Amino acid sequence: MNPSTDPSLPAPMSCLRSSEGHPVPLLGVSLSGEVMGGAARLVVRQRYRNDERRPIEAIYTFPLPGEATIAGFAMECAGRRLEGEVKEREAAFQAYDEAIATGHGAALLDEERRNVFTASVGNLLPGEETVVEVAFVQRLQADEGALRLMIPTLVAPRYIPGAPQGDRTGHGGAAPTDLVPDADRISPEIARVDHGITVDIVFDLGRDVAIESPSHALAVRREEGRRQRVSLRSDKAALDRDIVLIAAGAPGVQAGLVCDRAAGREGTFALTVVPDLFDAKRSPARRDVVFVVDVSGSMQGESLDQAKRALRLCLRHLAEGDRFGVIAFSNDFRAMEPSLAPFTQRTLEAADAFVEGLVASGGTEMLKPLLAAVGMLGETDRDRVVVLLTDGQVGNEAEIVDGVAALGKGVRVYTFGIGTNVSDLLVNDLARRTQGAAELIHPGERIDEKVTAQFARATAVRVTGIEARFEGVDVGELAPAELPALVDGEPWVLYGRYEQPGMGRVELRGSLRGERFHLSVPVELAAEASRDGLEALWAGARVRELEESERGLSGKRAEAMRKRIVDLAVRHRVASKHASFVVIERRTGDRRAHGQPEARPVPVSAPAGWGMSTHRGPVAPAAAFAAMPMRVGGPMTGGPVVVRARAVAPGPKSVADERSAHLESAPAARGGLLSRARQLLQPSAAAGSARAPAPAGAVARGRPGGAQYGSGLGAPPPPAPGAASGGAEPQGPGLGRVFEEQLASGLWERGESTDLGRLTSTALCLAACHEQGIDSAHPIYGAQVAKAVEALCALSESLLQRGGADREVAAALAAAYLVASGRRLRARVHGVAAGAASEAARAVVGELGDAAALRRRVEALRGA
Repeated sequence: MNPSTDPSLPAPMSCLRSSEGHPVPLLGVSLSGEVMGGAARLVVRQRYRNDERRPIEAIYTFPLPGEATIAGFAMECAGRRLEGEVKEREAAFQAYDEAIATGHGAALLDEERRNVFTASVGNLLPGEETVVEVAFVQRLQADEGALRLMIPTLVAPRYIPGAPQGDRTGHGGAAPTDLVPDADRISPEIARVDHGITVDIVFDLGRDVAIESPSHALAVRREEGRRQRVSLRSDKAALDRDIVLIAAGAPGVQAGLVCDRAAGREGTFALTVVPDLFDAKRSPARRDVVFVVDVSGSMQGESLDQAKRALRLCLRHLAEGDRFGVIAFSNDFRAMEPSLAPFTQRTLEAADAFVEGLVASGGTEMLKPLLAAVGMLGETDRDRVVVLLTDGQVGNEAEIVDGVAALGKGVRVYTFGIGTNVSDLLVNDLARRTQGAAELIHPGERIDEKVTAQFARATAVRVTGIEARFEGVDVGELAPAELPALVDGEPWVLYGRYEQPGMGRVELRGSLRGERFHLSVPVELAAEASRDGLEALWAGARVRELEESERGLSGKRAEAMRKRIVDLAVRHRVASKHASFVVIERRTGDRRAHGQPEARPVPVSAPAGWGMSTHRGPVAPAAAFAAMPMRVGGPMTGGPVVVRARAVAPGPKSVADERSAHLESAPAARGGLLSRARQLLQPSAAAGSARAPAPAGAVARGRPGGAQYGSGLGAPPPPAPGAASGGAEPQGPGLGRVFEEQLASGLWERGESTDLGRLTSTALCLAACHEQGIDSAHPIYGAQVAKAVEALCALSESLLQRGGADREVAAALAAAYLVASGRRLRARVHGVAAGAASEAARAVVGELGDAAALRRRVEALRGA
């Protein structure tokens, strides 16, 4: 196929020149492929044209998802399509270099990092176009009915720590250092870029889904059956931000086993287990949590605003009995307190004030604050958790991941990758190596859903020390070899290879809170089956694991491991840091070039929404990073980093002041509380007109129908003048105020500062929530409703033991059940009522299926 006739590619555009005055050879990029059955099979096509009078070599450093497996490389030129092959990295370069030196055409694909690649296209002839094609596969996961596909579009500038050391081997703007020896290979020039990207992806998930994007405006066209074809509304979208596609209503991950095997050949399988470990009688474990937030220069703008909102929401998911700390870092770091603080109303308000004062500036020295967070957690039998909020733009990812994993044994790291250009390699690897989890938040996405999902994982029951034994079938080369924990409700996936088909079972054994755990799963390894991409997924997972093991080896063992990785990559045609794709075009006659082509590195755009770029011009980010101090001395426990506090203009009172003022004027009648709650929960046109508008250009994540949402939640201190708004709330801004008055315990307190007063206040607030259709599954306030239900159940148990408040407790349990969504939370309410010694409280059990009866109980409480 002639690349100039490819309809998915952008039309030729005016010649753009690099900072050195040379025409940029990259005309545009296209992304195409399909999403089926929880996996994406995609192709990135890069179109090059030489507008100079002599042959050139185009060099383009570009990103791909860190969890993807590169499974194909091809080149189209002069009407021919040539498939690439995988060779050991040095051998691939020698083949490429020899072809270029002798006048032939060639293309080389090198992996610099798992999410950073360099395409070199040599001997581009004057006036000729060439297309380079990179194919990859990636496993996706439908979480809470939403499947998320994220494709990065540029290698953003990153902080490079360390002292300059070593020779340059690449064309990047940063020099190699002792900590980042490949810095010159991962730092492409930043410049004004006119070339863009087109998208053509088919979603075929077997059901109707609503496809949305917080990053780009979409055009979705329905095709035969349930297929939907997705493109961007813009003919040529800028290569300045991640492309995020979300399929709402996607089928969840199904447990079971799938195979890929041709007759007479070795097969591949993937086993998926979705464990149900819920036990209503098991009390939740107490947690120690340290929040680590990135306030470096690359977080300026929307990224820091998103991080602050996420952190405030995180804090409100803690419970009484938990302990926590907050650390902010850039060139250095400072902690809110030198040690963990108990989670109380006072410390919550102190944390809010600390977060409000954060300002982004400086470099990204991430390792020391993470190690300090691990040190704060210490050795304890409590759950130990680190929550990291960052864009991940650092050059020493491996050092950070290895350091935290080595020192923080038993500490789980939960990461939030925030911004338009997140380095998914860092956030995913930190989470995976510590058996935590990662969430990516693009501007416009619903932060509250992400925070809720993360804390559900962090508090979920888990089985550790997993061992798998296959019986009745013979399998080999499992990936991962070191099995992760089984987490309640989270898909657990194991890849493997097999030679002979058969039926058997796998026995999974481990430890569940000190008790032995056993699960038997039947398996059937098929004699013949087809599952496209499965072998590549297994090979990619195996290669990644071997590469991690290699970092701890030296000498002959390291060399043997390197050879093993190369053999695996070559045999299964996947990329690795030790094996590259190369394709050679043998030329004759006039198409054969003479002389060495000049290198033409392709510049990349400045990241969208990055505050540094708006203040310093289009080419400033690279210069700004180069000017950052590489290392800041001083002991880890030395003086705090100087983080500029944003001045807050005189205005509304603090949350504490508002609460005190309201308590003084609160009506004594409980019916007055419910009436006020109703007013706050009711949408108000007048109040809505006073809301700040959503940021220009924001695209709602939301629900089908296009409604925009913003949490407005978790930010008790009033925003500073000019602060970005989170957008409109579906039930009006008053609802946010109700939940801002929720205590750290999860309860409400109006009027009487007694247990009975808090029980009554909370019951009436939950009843008002029910009347407005808000329950524990609500997309914005569900997590705080669930926290209130749990707190109300605990308080009810305490009051029942003391006696004398049976009628009030029964009404409170009725209100709790009305807003409890899901069997687990409802089982908690049922358990309290069923276990009560009081006949009045036990009577609620017979009414739990009768909403009208439950509402009558609450009405009786209102009139008391």
